Amino acid sequence: MVFSSMIFLWAFLPIVFILDKIAGKSRKLQNLILLAASLVFYAWGEPRYMWLLLVSILANYVLGLVMDKTQTAGARRTALILGILANLGILGYYKYFNFFINTLNKVAGRELLSMKDIALPLGVSFFTFQAMSYLIDLYKKKYGAQKNILNMALYFAFFPKITQGPIEKYRDFEKQLNERKQSLSLMGEGIRRFVYGLAKKVIIADALGSCVDRIYGLDLANVNGVLAWIAIIFYSLQLYYDFSGYSDMAVGLGKMFGFTLVENFNYPYIASTITDFWRRWHISLTSWFREYLYFSLGGNRKGKLRTYINISIIFVATGLWHGASWDFICWGVFHGFFMVLERLGLGKLLEKTKVIKHVYTILVLCVGWTFFRVGDVGLTLQYLKRMFLPWMYTASGFAVQELVTNRAFFLAACGILGCGVLQKCAVKISPRAEKFKNSTAELIFCMLLLAYSVMLMVSSTYSAFIYMNF
Repeated sequence: MVFSSMIFLWAFLPIVFILDKIAGKSRKLQNLILLAASLVFYAWGEPRYMWLLLVSILANYVLGLVMDKTQTAGARRTALILGILANLGILGYYKYFNFFINTLNKVAGRELLSMKDIALPLGVSFFTFQAMSYLIDLYKKKYGAQKNILNMALYFAFFPKITQGPIEKYRDFEKQLNERKQSLSLMGEGIRRFVYGLAKKVIIADALGSCVDRIYGLDLANVNGVLAWIAIIFYSLQLYYDFSGYSDMAVGLGKMFGFTLVENFNYPYIASTITDFWRRWHISLTSWFREYLYFSLGGNRKGKLRTYINISIIFVATGLWHGASWDFICWGVFHGFFMVLERLGLGKLLEKTKVIKHVYTILVLCVGWTFFRVGDVGLTLQYLKRMFLPWMYTASGFAVQELVTNRAFFLAACGILGCGVLQKCAVKISPRAEKFKNSTAELIFCMLLLAYSVMLMVSSTYSAFIYMNF
């Protein structure tokens, strides 16, 4: 089940919402209702791996209790290590087993080990990272262990964040389990946020995505420089509106039930450098790697060389987190290279410019997203040749109009404005633009967005969220 489906909008969400409100101020009953709903939500999309989620919840719950009751440093450390190995073991087997076996066989030049038919469990990259953050912070005594296994299960499985995050740290979620506040204003804010997220996904991301699929589905000989640039610009917008749309819906759903989830995006495409981009893109993942891996490696406290090595390690890990393939590793290494380059002095040079720094950032991102989308290093290099040497690749058996509609160009233009450009201009030109929030005009606008989104959902085919694959 996904947020942008009719079954979720017209059956699951209304039923859970009504039951939650009937429960009133009984937090225990509300938590039980939300937990049951979350397990149904997960089982709807991934019934065969329901046991894996439950085992993960139970194992981390027990290890947390053991760590909390044990006073000796050695025993606590042992429990922590067991917990991290168990969580990484789940992630490693289901997500990376075939990748490592395939790599080993290629290096050896023959089949040393056979690959297995392993499907990726829904949300495994997200709930295992949440589990590790819970155990690590518990080991550091930032809080006590959760004694109520139902509350622990709700932290793991809360349906707005189980499949694609945000990666919520337990210390931010803990108090909300029993002390969250609910109000009509918060509920209204959540509904508005959900509608905007749904519109991002259904109206913009899906429309651009169909054009992207058509272009990347062509034989390479039919892709000229113009089509290559259109494809990657559209994909950059599709990816942002798809994932940030989901995150908006997750945050909105959280507010509807009284929870405040962390923000995952802050207009990343107006970033002035790659360093700035990673402060704005997938914020919950970036902060997780910074806090639990980068600082553990020493951060920037052990000299410049060690800092550059640590940054490189972080971005190799970031690439691997996104997918078990060399394309994602190359994407991570590529971003890590520019992060190091900016620390070496490029960042200071860019800050002296007004336009060049943004052009540089967008170009780097477009190259990186090509690795991200194409899925083959050799093929990616061919697309990059067409992008940066367009005069060498001008032939195509298809006209642009056959692959990209005028509506798609219009939505792409709207998408570019909505990436932060329009918001910055509105604040500078007229402070009254802020008065649009919570106004009658915005209510009407949201109703129209919802109606149009539902119409598109009814008339179009199902399109999964991109980050459900990670």
